Formats: sequence, C-alpha cells, structure tokens
Amino acid sequence: MYTSLSPRSTASLINMTEAFRTQKRIRPELYDKYHVCRGLRNPDGTGVMAGLTEVGSVQGYYIDDGEKVPMEGRLLYRGISVKDLITGCSKEDRFGYEETCYLLLMGHLPTRDQLTNFTNVLEEMRPLPHMFTEDMIIKAPSANIMNKLARSVLTLYSYDDDPETMTPENQLRLSLELLARVPMIIAHGYAAKRCYFDKESLYLHRPIPGHSTAENILASIRPDRQFTQEEARLLDMCLTLHAEHGGGNNSTFTCRVVSSSFTDIFSAIAAAVGSLKGPRHGGANIKCKQMMDYIESTVKDWKDDEEIAACLTGLLNHQGYDNSGLIYGMGHAVYTLSDPRAKILKQFSRSLAEKKGMQDRLDLIESVERITPKVFATVTGNEKVMCANVDLYSGFVYDMLGIPEDLYTPLFAAARTAGWCAHRLEEIFNNSRIMRPAYKAVMPRSPFIPLDDRK
Repeated sequence: MYTSLSPRSTASLINMTEAFRTQKRIRPELYDKYHVCRGLRNPDGTGVMAGLTEVGSVQGYYIDDGEKVPMEGRLLYRGISVKDLITGCSKEDRFGYEETCYLLLMGHLPTRDQLTNFTNVLEEMRPLPHMFTEDMIIKAPSANIMNKLARSVLTLYSYDDDPETMTPENQLRLSLELLARVPMIIAHGYAAKRCYFDKESLYLHRPIPGHSTAENILASIRPDRQFTQEEARLLDMCLTLHAEHGGGNNSTFTCRVVSSSFTDIFSAIAAAVGSLKGPRHGGANIKCKQMMDYIESTVKDWKDDEEIAACLTGLLNHQGYDNSGLIYGMGHAVYTLSDPRAKILKQFSRSLAEKKGMQDRLDLIESVERITPKVFATVTGNEKVMCANVDLYSGFVYDMLGIPEDLYTPLFAAARTAGWCAHRLEEIFNNSRIMRPAYKAVMPRSPFIPLDDRK
C-alpha cells in the first residue's frame, strides 16, 4: 500500500491514520435532534423534494392518508411508459435507443425524418478526435474503465473549439457529441485495459457507418466484430432501460448539482460518471453478477427452494460472498411491488437464454427473486415489500451477450448519458439557482493553542 513512500513517510502516514481513527464521530442521535434528512430522504423513506423535472418519472408507490402504499412500478420518459416505448419499437422491428435519446433531449417522439437526421448527426459525431485514442487512452490506460471514461470525458474539453458557451444550440451540440463518443471511449478504454493489464492482444475498431449505438458497441468490443441481430436488439433494450431514471438518483442529481454552478458539460458528466462508478449505485450490477456466481457454485440443486433459501439466509447473516449481509439486486429506494426494468429484461431475455443454453441460470435468478422476500422477513423480522431491481437481471443479460464484467457499469454510463444531458439542459435553462443546501455545525468551540503547547 505504501511502497512508493520512504519508511519514514510510511510510519508518519500510519500514525496519522491511527489519529484519524480516534477522531470523534458525529453522534447518530444528533441527526434526529436537528431533523437531518440523511441521504436526502425523509423519515418515511421518500426523497426530499429538491426540484422539478419533465424528463423522467419513477413511480413505485402512492401516498394515501400520509401512508406509503406499494404499487406496480412505472418508469416514464417524458410522460411515456418505457414499457410502451420498448414494445412499440419491438413491434416495428427496429432499434429504440436513438429514438429514446431524441425523446429525452427534445421532449417529444421524433418523426421518421427527425429520427433519420438525428441518427445521421450521431453517426458523424461518433469518431473520436484525431489521435485522441493514441494520446489519451493508450498512453495512459486504466485498470478501471469508469475511471478512464471520467478522465477522457474531461479531456474532451481540450479538443473542443467552444466548450463553454451557454446557449441552447451549443449545449445541445455538446450533448450529442458526448452521446456519440462515450461508447467509443469505453470500447477503446477496454481494449487498452485488456492489452496493458490483462496482457492480451490490442485491437481497436472504428465505428461502422449505418450501425446503431448497440451494434457499434458489440462490433467495437468483439475481436471479430460479429454479432447477431437478436444480441444487438437485446443490448439496445438494455441501453433504453438505463437511459433515464428521474432526477433523484445519485448520478443524475450529481450532474444537476454540478451543472447548477454553470460549469462546462464535460465537468458535469465526468462527475456523474464518478457517482455511477460506486457500488451503491451503478457498480451494483457487478456485485449482483458476482453474487449470483457465488450462489450458482454454492447451491447444488438449483431447483431446490430450501437449498436456495439456506444460501440466501447465509448471505443475510454475513456468511458468504462478500459477507456484507446484503442480497444484491433485491429492493429499491422507490420501487416496491416491481421494477419495470427488471420485468422487461426478464421477459425479453428468455428467448436468447434458451438459444444459448442458459435458461437454468435464468430460472435460478427468478428463484432468488421469488424466495428472497420470505427469507428476508424470517431473518430480519421485517416484512417490507421487496422486489428485484434491474441489477439482478442486467448482469445476466450482459454475461449472455459475452460482455465482460469490466464493461457492465461503463455500458450503464453510456446509456445514462442521455438522461444526464437531458437533465443538465433542463437545469441550466429553467430558472436555475446554484444548489446550496445547509449543514448544521455540531462541533464544540475550541481555542487556538500555540504550537509548542499542543500535546
């Protein structure tokens, strides 16, 4: 951990760490005393109202006589159900992510001509700037693609002729460039990671004209560039489902907070990427996949509910996988009876799972979803309404598509760039004020002590 430091500095750092550990912590009861909404959540678990939005809506309960009443989850993009959006594009046998991006940014569904023009603009913007990959990605590869993405997004500022002008025209242009380029940054960042950290061959693919975002992603991360239309359609659905999730999720709120200072778009989106990287947010999809790997290796009979329940009981009792006491992919801050994203992924992934011989694994995930609420109530005594969230199924879908874990959260970021940009545009062009909440200072007053008198 301290190999780059001298023995003297290492000893000093260890002493500082010990001093930090003995530092007084804020007493938990003070949060209640001063009515602090920790996590910006009210005592009943609802989010503190921090703003208004027309971009997206997440609905998982309703309030009746002051009480939360569970309901089937709904996710709306500009007032349109994401289920209807995906079903409509599926019936017309076409990709839906680009249409979703247009809807989120512009506020309405595009006409055929508008959609064609929109996709043409994205296609023209998709190639990265000259020598960007060589200078900014290959020369400074990262073992973590989210870290590489955040740094690359910030660096794009230096390649733009007008990164600061706060007009709708310029901010929309910058938003579209990020939408087009983030997937290519991720693909090239992953290629560099494979080469320099995994000691595998380096291959860099350029975007293919006429391909959708989903098709270009698969063609960019696979050595042979080959994929089936069913695979591309399923990835397109994942991108659509992850494109937006209201203004209150951590990364979107981060983007809005940073944007409220009127900083540049590259700083705001990089901050959102940093938020999404965390295992409490976008990084949870990797946790779910790894937890399911553990369950698959631990449970001998995947059809035995009692054996599955015993494994889940162990997880809740801090015994197994990461010993966190959590069952990843279960429960959500808003959704109660169901997460519409999880329901859609489960429904549309079944066909490909059967073709790839992975239906038993999908059945096991569904069993975990079904059994967990009962086990949770038995172990904790809490009979809260609980549903699977999208992370429980997205990792399985990515695995089925042959996408490595390194790219799970980056692909989430690529999709969510649409929502981030839509919220940023709404934030800066709608009577925005810089966000400045309050923190109650609870430290005691202390006198200044001369240096030689300190102990």
